[in-house]
Parts: sequence; structure tokens; C-alpha cells
Amino acid sequence: MSSSKHAPKPTAAEINLLKVLWEIGPSTAKQVHAAAQADRPDLAYATVLRHLQLMHSKGLLKRDESQRSHVYAPVQEQDDIQTNLLKDLIQKVFAGSGKALVMAALRGHVSQQERAEIERFLEEDKS
Repeated sequence: MSSSKHAPKPTAAEINLLKVLWEIGPSTAKQVHAAAQADRPDLAYATVLRHLQLMHSKGLLKRDESQRSHVYAPVQEQDDIQTNLLKDLIQKVFAGSGKALVMAALRGHVSQQERAEIERFLEEDKS
């Protein structure tokens, strides 16, 4: 699924529910609620249902209404949303500089193992 320039930007709460849906696939509100409770046991079913309905109305989710319990699925792939959010972050916070973003991340937000993976990626990219 391709990303759109005018795709709505999800809130932090919406991103959490999108992560659940990307992980478990198209699901009912009850299934999303059960999966989301693993990280947030205090999360109410009504809150999840309300968010899913709002996300559907914003165009973040599609909804299959052919069954009694509606089945929700993300409209965009995880990579597409991440790329769009990253582009927005780079523009707003790092003055459009991808290098500034990477340097900030490397200064203290990357483990040694992640740093080694990044170095391998950069070496492979050279060839």
C-alpha cells in the first residue's frame, strides 16, 4: 500500500494501536484490546473501541463490517507510516538534515550491538 502526502498523522495512542494491528493482523476491537493489555493492563475496552472508530473516521484504518464484530486493519503499511513520521521529524526538529538526526541518535540512543549492525549496513551499502 503506498503512502499519501496527505495521509493523517497518528497520535501516540493511535501508533500504539497500529503497532498491535501490524503485529496481530486484521482484528476486532476485542482482539486489539486483549493484545494491547499486555503492555497496558489498565486499558479499557471502551477506550480501544473509541480509538479504533476515530482512527477509521480519520482514514488510518479500514473496517470490514460484513460480520457482527467489525474487523479493523491499518490502511498503510508500518514502513510507510514510519517513513512519513520520520520525514516530518527531520523537517521539524533537525532542519531537514538526516545527518543531524543520525548523529543525535548515535550520541546516546544506540546500543553497541545496534552500532555494529549500522556499521555492517554502511559497509554493505558501499559495495
